[in-house]
Amino acid sequence: MTAGITDVAVVGAGPAGRALAHRLLLRGMTVTIVDPRPGATWRPTYACWTDELPPWLPAGAVSAHVSSVEIRTPDATRIARGYSVLDNAGLQRALTVDGARIVPERATRVAPDHVITDSGIVRASTVVDARGTSGQGPRQTAFGVVVTRERARPVLGAAEAVLMDWAPLEEAAGATFGDSGVPSFLYAIPLDDERVLLEETCLAGDPPLSITALRARLQARLGRLTDDALDTESVSFSLEGVDSPWRRTPLPFGARGGLLHPATGYSVGMSLAAATVVADAVAAGRDPADDLWPTGGRAVHRLRTAGLHALLALDADQTREFFAAFARLPVARQRAYLSGRTDLSGSVAAMLTLFGRADHRTRRALARAVLTGR
Repeated sequence: MTAGITDVAVVGAGPAGRALAHRLLLRGMTVTIVDPRPGATWRPTYACWTDELPPWLPAGAVSAHVSSVEIRTPDATRIARGYSVLDNAGLQRALTVDGARIVPERATRVAPDHVITDSGIVRASTVVDARGTSGQGPRQTAFGVVVTRERARPVLGAAEAVLMDWAPLEEAAGATFGDSGVPSFLYAIPLDDERVLLEETCLAGDPPLSITALRARLQARLGRLTDDALDTESVSFSLEGVDSPWRRTPLPFGARGGLLHPATGYSVGMSLAAATVVADAVAAGRDPADDLWPTGGRAVHRLRTAGLHALLALDADQTREFFAAFARLPVARQRAYLSGRTDLSGSVAAMLTLFGRADHRTRRALARAVLTGR
């Protein structure tokens, strides 16, 4: 299989790759999508801060929205920032790729000007690799159950959603529960008007908590509530994309290309917004890496990677204290650290404030992790 040269070959048809193909097609570019299962239903729950969503995304791509979330360490702090859960089917419908050439095959080699598949070659002026993270290094893992809103009411309490509940399991379940020093928290968010996801999450581990361990922790935390599950969800993905994505050809994009926040695991909101940046650059004949990764963005990426190393260095008590301090930051500084992908001054200010509020032992762990990369 060999055809004429397409303007852009997008390898990977997940949310990031499909969003990029969608924005390129709207600019009149010829696009080829290479993915072994291009029409597969997306199973994970995708969520993001509402202000990260691009203005062009239709309302039908969002299944649930709350105006605030709560962080419990175990003291509860309300974060007055909108949070949205995406409707996977609605998002796929919104990211139309009509007019793209679809190659439903595995990419065996991805080069700057061509892609080799199981049956031939796709030649392109620009190649973008959106196949997700490689699977190496620190990972985020989670196991959750979906229950009715009524059953989730005791967990949510007065909160619209709980972003993190770091209550130790011995406090939550009345018994000591310790299979590992790696901490985990409860994530409780509405999926729609009827259902709520209750998920035990290992934010970052190297090695991470296993799905089996997380299932046991969730059972210890929620008790019989897990017996009424309408569905379950398992999550496991690498938190590291390629190093220095702005130096790589072909251009890595999405989680693979540094748009996954390594200290939180969020990537979809940033990828949807960045799709327009890359599409505009390609349509104008510019190097998309320059537009996607200005100097400030490269520095923020390095800081975020250091932040991941810092989180991995903290024990359970230090982790709770870290997020207690984070919850008390002004929302503007939280936003700078979590979503300001090119906001170097805001990211630095947030990180310095967190460092300044930490105790001596935690500061020493953070400094060692940042300086050594371990």
